[in-house]
Amino acid sequence: MSLTHRFCVSIFLLLVVFILPLTGTAEDSSLLEVLRRHGLPAGLFPQSVKSFKLDQMGHLEVHLDRPCLAQYETTVFFDTVVKANLSFGQLKVLEGMSREELFLWLPVKDIIVTDPSSGLILIDIGFAYKRLSFSRFDEPPICRSHRGLSFRMVGRKNIGFKDQR
Repeated sequence: MSLTHRFCVSIFLLLVVFILPLTGTAEDSSLLEVLRRHGLPAGLFPQSVKSFKLDQMGHLEVHLDRPCLAQYETTVFFDTVVKANLSFGQLKVLEGMSREELFLWLPVKDIIVTDPSSGLILIDIGFAYKRLSFSRFDEPPICRSHRGLSFRMVGRKNIGFKDQR
């Protein structure tokens, strides 16, 4: 075996061992594992997640079976697709998730764990921040559809429930 051939094989093995793990996506991991590795609780998304994509830039796209409601401290609406920018301890620029506050549905903008030792998670709903116990999000909640009602979010003006009789 020539020196050049050995050198090429060595370079190839180094590429396989060190570079390929950096270029993989999160397809081989569960969403729960990905969230935990990023310092977030596993129960931020409901059990009805059917798939997700996470690219190298941290763009997370979660696909659910159907739009649904989950119960945390208050009711949370999940659209069929929820998008966010994922980094350690943060889901920023969320789309497709809303939280009920005083009979209003407000879009969740960010979910942040500022200090993991505090045991608190910060939910940004635009004009206010909600601090909740990290333990509320330990397990993915059951997501249910609401009988006779569907939640529509079509632009800023059409946010709310629509009766489907």
